[in-house]
Amino acid sequence: MVGSKWKKVMAAGLCGLLAAGIFAGCGGSKASAGGNKLKIGIVQIVQHPALDDANKGFVDAVNKSDMKDKVDFDQQNAQGDQSNLQSIANRFVSGNYNLICAISTPAAQSMANATDKIPIICTAIADFETAKLMKSEKAPDGNVTGTQDRGPLDKQVALIKEIQPNAKKIGIIYNSSEINSVIQAKRLRAQCEPLGMEVIELTVNSVNDVQQVAEGFLGGKVDAIFVPTDNIIASSIPTLMSVANKEKIPVYGAEAGHVKNGVLASESISFYDIGYRAGEMAVEVLKGNKTIKDFPVEGAGKSKLYINKGEVETLGIKIPQSVLDRAEMI
Repeated sequence: MVGSKWKKVMAAGLCGLLAAGIFAGCGGSKASAGGNKLKIGIVQIVQHPALDDANKGFVDAVNKSDMKDKVDFDQQNAQGDQSNLQSIANRFVSGNYNLICAISTPAAQSMANATDKIPIICTAIADFETAKLMKSEKAPDGNVTGTQDRGPLDKQVALIKEIQPNAKKIGIIYNSSEINSVIQAKRLRAQCEPLGMEVIELTVNSVNDVQQVAEGFLGGKVDAIFVPTDNIIASSIPTLMSVANKEKIPVYGAEAGHVKNGVLASESISFYDIGYRAGEMAVEVLKGNKTIKDFPVEGAGKSKLYINKGEVETLGIKIPQSVLDRAEMI
């Protein structure tokens, strides 16, 4: 009799546990749909001003929306290491993140290779098509879209000619492993050749190469140097400037962060703005109002001229008044 009662008690307890489990499961499902915060993974290839600005713009856009209290950000920096990117990608995918923000081409490629399900909003990408992130920037065909960082190279070259009318040889230094840098070198040649300007290319593999390789520009081999939005070079601007200033070679940058770190001038887009726009896209996707395919790749709508006052003095160069009138001095 005792055994029978005990069995009944055990059966009732088991049913109670099962019921509790079922209801807890239902409650958990409901909470994940409405109560738990959405997870946004943000991955940046390396830390430097342009990518930092894009990152800040993305986060600000999300936080200024009504999604602010509904999301958690997981900020990751790969420190320029491809294996770190892979580890971060695996973490985001295994963690079932709701959306990924990839900042820079290497970061975007690693995330896209890791998942075709999680929405990926990218920013600071030179060319989505060349990077094999999609077939057409006008019509994203997968789980990737975002904003590109193509600056006005025509204005950059015109600026060089305006400051240095006699410039004939333009040096460019970049990491040949970064597809975005290869694209910029190609576009620079296309802009310079019709003007009778020769482009001298030097490439590096790491930050440790920059000083020695940059010395290849010395000895009158170039009249000016152009720095693309290359992650290795952006992290090594002071090193590059220490070489260029030996022979007072003017250095022009692709973005304002380069000027802040020492180059002479740049006709720059705002990386904060393209990051912000990427954040706005992310909000719409997270809300379910739009899908990735609803967003063609977008770029910056305007650019601004920046000049480094200290470098002007270092070079002893005279900047035309027409340039000064439209420039912001840093």
